[in-house]
Amino acid sequence: MSKELPPPQQSEEVDLGQLFKMIGNAFERFFKFLGNIFYSLFLAFVWFVFFIKRHLIKFIIAAVIGIAIGLVFEKTKEPVFKSHVIVKQNYPNVGENLYNTLAYYNDLVNQRDTSALAEFLYPHNRSPKIDMSVILGFDIESVITENQKFKNFDAYRKSLDSVLASTISYEDYLKNEQDYNHHMQKITVWAKDRINFSVILEELVKGINENPFFKREQEKDLAELKNEELFLREALVKSDSLQNTYKEILRESVKADTDKGGQVSIDLSAESQLNRTKEFDLFINDITLRDKLKNNLRQQDEREYIIEIMSSKQDNGTVDNSRELFNIKMSPKIYYSVVLIILSFFILIGFEAFKYLERFKDKI
Repeated sequence: MSKELPPPQQSEEVDLGQLFKMIGNAFERFFKFLGNIFYSLFLAFVWFVFFIKRHLIKFIIAAVIGIAIGLVFEKTKEPVFKSHVIVKQNYPNVGENLYNTLAYYNDLVNQRDTSALAEFLYPHNRSPKIDMSVILGFDIESVITENQKFKNFDAYRKSLDSVLASTISYEDYLKNEQDYNHHMQKITVWAKDRINFSVILEELVKGINENPFFKREQEKDLAELKNEELFLREALVKSDSLQNTYKEILRESVKADTDKGGQVSIDLSAESQLNRTKEFDLFINDITLRDKLKNNLRQQDEREYIIEIMSSKQDNGTVDNSRELFNIKMSPKIYYSVVLIILSFFILIGFEAFKYLERFKDKI
């Protein structure tokens, strides 16, 4: 029997020419795709420029009408007065309570419940010094710079484990950081009459300082700081006594050396160096104790008030007829001009879209 020959094996060699051609085609399609995107963006830009050019007069008319509306608003609308104060929070969790309190006051203002507002601002049967019906609202925001935010973020990361800290970004930190945690806060009050705003702001701060929970926390903190102060003062007295003792020993040693040899000699023995080291340690310890005592007294001063007013120079308030758009405050003239220009833009864009769609109505 004749043996069948095995079928010839297919060549597994790679055609490098075909491979390079495929790679070249892929790059060509990619760059063509990018070119189409940039070309489309360029056409959109050109269309937008000519769209603005065609309707420029309409946008100018809208801006002029907006300015006129703003002028009429400023002349006819009753002025709104505002005043603000910067406060410092000396205790944790005060900020959250302060934010919640002002939110509740705003609810009372919106409900026109002036009697309840007066009761909370003037407790213990204190008669209100200002008509609560003139108050239009309260606002609060933190006062902190970007540089301070970076410092707080750095301190926060240092307080964490190194592995965990490496997984937290600055953006994540800002998302989880609450405004009421910052020490400095700005409280703003609006009213429809020019009143003595300092009375309202002082009563608001007084209400926080008279909060029973925070007063108990204040008493505990102050008692703890007072005990620490007594301990530090006793330690300083003992430290001074020990230093005087070592100084006396050193004088006696020098006197004994003088009586023996008639002159003062420098003793470089280990025992003499040990005594000087102990004296130096006592001196450093004395400095440390005094520094701790200084910090303790500073903390007691800061704990004297739960929340305190840092600055308030607008007792009678200032006129505030500004409007807010996209989180930007502007005058009524600019506000209405921008609003009318934006409305005109979208209306004209709508007409252009309808004209474009009309081309396809015959194909439906």
